[in-house]
Amino acid sequence: MTDQLRACLEVHALITHKQAGVSVGAFTGGQSIDRDAVVGVDCDIWIPAARPDVLTQDNVDQLKARLVLQGANIPATVEAEQWMHDHGILNIPDFIANAGGVICAAVEYHGGSQAQAMTAIEEKIGNNTAEMLDRMKTEHLLPRAAAEQMARQRVEEAMTYRRH
Repeated sequence: MTDQLRACLEVHALITHKQAGVSVGAFTGGQSIDRDAVVGVDCDIWIPAARPDVLTQDNVDQLKARLVLQGANIPATVEAEQWMHDHGILNIPDFIANAGGVICAAVEYHGGSQAQAMTAIEEKIGNNTAEMLDRMKTEHLLPRAAAEQMARQRVEEAMTYRRH
């Protein structure tokens, strides 16, 4: 394996391949790599979306992305998030980046359409990301700390509406 691992995946061909009922392992339009090597793939955006603790202090230094969107629940350890911050890699925490399912469920619960759900997801994730980035900048916070601060303030505000 080279020092500069560059992955190329023919996405449309893979979709056609899967629709034909063939295993991803048999797909020839991409390069097969060890699962742990995926951290070192040279890319702009890296999305850990399968399991927790994919990025740790032991492997985060292999990361070559400029942006990490946490699609799984807690895919990065605290140490890995700190390392990314220290090295200029923007890291969007899981409960900001991975909120689409919850937003969709809420829209569906209230009888909304798929189009309404997609609009709500785009709007809410976009607004929450923008607010988190603003808090990071103005209050000099790490991404998770800024996102947690937002969540805490919203919960505290909602609690003021509780009936006694």
